[in-house]
This record gives sequence, C-alpha cells and structure tokens, in this order.
Amino acid sequence: MSETKQFKLPDVGEGLTEAEIVKWHVQAGDQVEVNQTIVEIETAKAIVELPCPFEGTVSALLVEEGVTVDVGVPIISVDVEGEGGDTAPAQAPAQASAQAPAQEAVPRVEEPGMVAPDEPKRQPVLVGYGVKPGATKRRARKSSHAPAAVAAPPAPAQAPAPAAPAPASTPAPTAPSAYSQPVDKRTLAKPPVRKMAKDLGVDLTALTGSGPRGSITREDVQAALSAPAPQAAAVPAQPGEREERIPVKGVRKATAAAMTQSAYTAPHVTEFLQVDVTRTMETVRRLRELPEFAEVKVSPLLLVAKALLTAIRRHPMANASWAEKGAGEAGGGSNGSGAEIVVKNYVNLGIAAATPRGLLVPNIKDAHAMSLPGLAKALGELVETARSGKASPADLTGGTFTITNVGVFGVDTGTPIITPGEAAILAFGQIRDMPWVHEGELAIRKVTTLALSFDHRIIDGELGSKVLRDVGDMLEDPLRMLAWN
Repeated sequence: MSETKQFKLPDVGEGLTEAEIVKWHVQAGDQVEVNQTIVEIETAKAIVELPCPFEGTVSALLVEEGVTVDVGVPIISVDVEGEGGDTAPAQAPAQASAQAPAQEAVPRVEEPGMVAPDEPKRQPVLVGYGVKPGATKRRARKSSHAPAAVAAPPAPAQAPAPAAPAPASTPAPTAPSAYSQPVDKRTLAKPPVRKMAKDLGVDLTALTGSGPRGSITREDVQAALSAPAPQAAAVPAQPGEREERIPVKGVRKATAAAMTQSAYTAPHVTEFLQVDVTRTMETVRRLRELPEFAEVKVSPLLLVAKALLTAIRRHPMANASWAEKGAGEAGGGSNGSGAEIVVKNYVNLGIAAATPRGLLVPNIKDAHAMSLPGLAKALGELVETARSGKASPADLTGGTFTITNVGVFGVDTGTPIITPGEAAILAFGQIRDMPWVHEGELAIRKVTTLALSFDHRIIDGELGSKVLRDVGDMLEDPLRMLAWN
C-alpha cells in the first residue's frame, strides 16, 4: 500500500522562521528519490537547495513559487510505497505472479536517458546535508501506456483481462489535469519570465507556452508583444502606474529588521578620518608582483582589513559585544541592568557585499590568524560566494567586526549602522587624487576617508579614536603593520 507524506519546510539556519519558495525542480507526477534536490528556497540569509527526505511520486506542490511560508508548513506531498511493496495484498496468487514480470518489464521500454533500474541508491542523510551533485535530474515518470502494453499478454489466458487496462489508464490523465490548470497560471514560467511579462504588461494566463511541459518562455512573451489585436487586448490600455509596490521579504526584510534593532538599541557614534594612502597604493602594486599573490586578487581593501585586524589586536575591547544576562544573545536591551561586555579573542571579519538579493554580510572566520596571502584568498572567495547567492547561513552568522567598502560606489564615506551583536563597523571610502600637504609641500596624493561607527556602551570616544587613528596610520605607512604585529 502507498501512503502520502508531506515534507514540511525545515529551519535551515539558526532560528529562521520563514523562507520564500524560489524555484521548484520537480512537478506533480515526477518520481523522486531520497536526497534529490526538489526546491530552492530563499531565507533571510541565503538561497538554499532542499533535498527530498522521501522516495516516491510527487502528488502535489503545496506552495507556489514566489510565496513566503513559515517553517513547519508542508510544501510538497509525496506518495511513498509501503514497506512490503505490495499494492494489493488480497490478490490471487496467479494475478500477483502475473504482475511481477510486468513490473520487471516496464524499465525495458524506457527511452534513452531514463534512470536505469539497477542504479545504486544513496543512503538517507539528514535533510539539508549531503545533496548529491547533479541529483536534480528527474527519474522517469510512470507511464500509463507501458503498463497497459505489458498487461496485454495475459488477456487471452483469462477473461477479466480486457478490463484490467482500464483502471491503469484511467488515473493517468487525471493526475496531470489536477495540477496542470492551477500550475500553468503560476509555476510554468520561470521567475525572470514572469518579471519580464509583468514589466511589459503581458498577461501570462492568456499565452500558450512553447517550452518544456508547456512552460512560457521569453520568446513567447516577446511574440505576444508583436502579435496583433488578440494579444494586444490583454494589455490594459491605460496610463502607466505612477507607483510600484515591492513586497518586503527575504534579505531586505531581514536587513531592515537588523538595522532597526541596531539603530534603536546601540547608541551610535561615528568618527571620520582623511588619510593619505599613496604608500598603500604603492604597496598594493608591489604585492601584485609577488608570486605568493599570483592566484589571488590584491586590492586596497586587503590592506584596510589587515590594518583593522592589527588595530583590534592592539585594542581588544573594540572586538566585543553587549549581552544582557539571561537574554541569550548579544545586542540586547540597553538599560545596563545585568549586562555584560563579551570581549572576543578571535575576529570573524565581516565584509558587507551588495548582491542581487540585497545587502549581505558574510564573514571570514578567524581572520586574525591568517597570513596576508590567506586573507587575500578568503576575501576573494567570500565576496564571490555572496554575489553568486551561494553563501550559507554559517557564512552569514557569527561576525565580530565589519568593514563596508562604500568606495566601490564612488562615495567618500558614510555613517554605517553597526551589525547587530558587534561593537563597531568601519567604512572605507573611495580613493581619489587630492591636494595634500606632504613633507611641507603641497602635492597631489591618493587620499581616502575612513568612518568608524561604534556602540558607545562598549567603546568610548578615546578607544574609538585610537582604533581609527591606528588604522589610518598603518594605511599612511604600511610598514607600521609589521612593527605593530
């Protein structure tokens, strides 16, 4: 006997409460196996692929793409075969024996590219781990025609045989019809196609898809625009909307909540410092010529990070967090009652990264213990992973100090908001040519502006000024990094 099991949205991070369904990799009627990737979800921290914990046939997708659901809500139903594998225990022995060869014969009529019946199965693992690379390929669907063709030979041997194919063929058209109508309206068009249609004012429900399984493609949307009256009628003939409402969800929702918490919990102070970084730029050029840096990207941000790590070593209190006793988390209430300052003897260096999903702050674990080439490699990998949407929840949690590089946008500086649970954040502005008094004479030098925002409950003005001044001094003369390390 088969039973229907529902897969509930798990907590793939640390205390996450919801996630958005980004893309389904399966549809109703597909065969799935344990650990096969079935869906991509977007949490407040990362895009995650979820593997299936069951083996069987997808009976229904319970949540459409683009919908945000709470953790614990069922998102997919799978029909799973019973332990005995017997679909009809009361069958006559002759009929049961007739079915056995039929089941063995079905894989023999599969088309090329289908999964072989003797493919070894992987051992089940916990949901969210151990996804097999390339496991998103779907197994062959059960065909309603193959069993009918195989069941035909017993027909001459017993009278009821002609009636047997009827039940086998009856459910086949029922399953697609049950899901094709609601799914076609929403899920048989990829998110970029839906956005394109929305921007151009094309009604997807009025189109006939030319893609796989009737899905709507970009070409279908473009054809609808160039079509005469029938397609044009689907576009409302009215002036364009003056406003657009964008749902706040995913990364943007999490960022808004975190920034609001930080701004209204930690009393912020921001200090600024202009620095002559001409020697830093010369050091960057020389580092790029060294064989140790041949395979990594060397940028001014690398030396800013190294200078900050050195400054933190000289002033450990800057790498701390505020915690309320019993609250269980840093950055709690600000009344000071029963509070503790937690000084971290390690530095998980966060780098704010602008990504298509919004602002992410992945961090380099134990950055304080890295060599300069190791830090350069970690910086490159960190930013690339974040921008490609592959940063894991672990990459985005546990930071102790953050750098935000606003200079890449052509901005001199800003007043950054502290990442919740940290004591300070350093903003690194653009480097540009400016008139500067150098060795008693006016000269054109490479100059940047640093801004340090810090939590005044933990860092007072003196300590904040010392940290900022140390970073500035090391960028003015990188040799100080060697002397102070």
